Amino acid sequence: MRFMRIFALAGFSLYVGFGLHAETPTESKPKMIAIEKSIFEDNLSKGFGEGWKTAKGKWENVDGSIKGSEIQSDMHGAVSRHDANFTDGVVKFNFKLEGTKGISLSLNATKGHICRVAIKPSGFSVVKDAQDKKSGDKSVVLATGDTTIKTGEWHSMILELQGPNMLATLDGKTTIFGSHPAIDKAKANLGFTVAGESASFKDLKVYSGTLAKDWDKAKDSFIKKQN
Repeated sequence: MRFMRIFALAGFSLYVGFGLHAETPTESKPKMIAIEKSIFEDNLSKGFGEGWKTAKGKWENVDGSIKGSEIQSDMHGAVSRHDANFTDGVVKFNFKLEGTKGISLSLNATKGHICRVAIKPSGFSVVKDAQDKKSGDKSVVLATGDTTIKTGEWHSMILELQGPNMLATLDGKTTIFGSHPAIDKAKANLGFTVAGESASFKDLKVYSGTLAKDWDKAKDSFIKKQN
């Protein structure tokens, strides 16, 4: 009996030690996009490397991930961006909320903003961004998933983009869909943003792709469930 008790405790320690429960968020396979090739990958285990351009905020390497925090004097959320050239494709990343008001993964064209997936503790949204301040264009929230996103835990996000459509899935469970003509353009770069204190990111992967063969059949039933 004593041996079994020791064995059980050792097994539990091994389970936690490898982080199989707390550190490995559930991911999902793309629903709308058939992946063709890798565009850009960065596990962010050593912080932001070559090619990242940090405009605002404090970014630091913490426990094998990149941690971002807004600097109050910036009067702007923390932002860092990297080139990623594709039109239709998939963006995957893991994140951990650590006191932030909200974070996002945003996509820009060569000139102007395109769209983003915005995340806060009370849920996440797919958003068509305002192109720029001069255009008079306004941002539009296309769909929202109201769900509690626990702070201090790792979560997964997969964002799919095809033509005017955006599909975002949190932790392989909650999926939202939105569409707007302004999203249907070439993407030139992507970036992480953090409002307030603070959030961490890791395991960023970007792929180009085409519309999945079975998406047209699945789309109608999916939208009915969402509505």
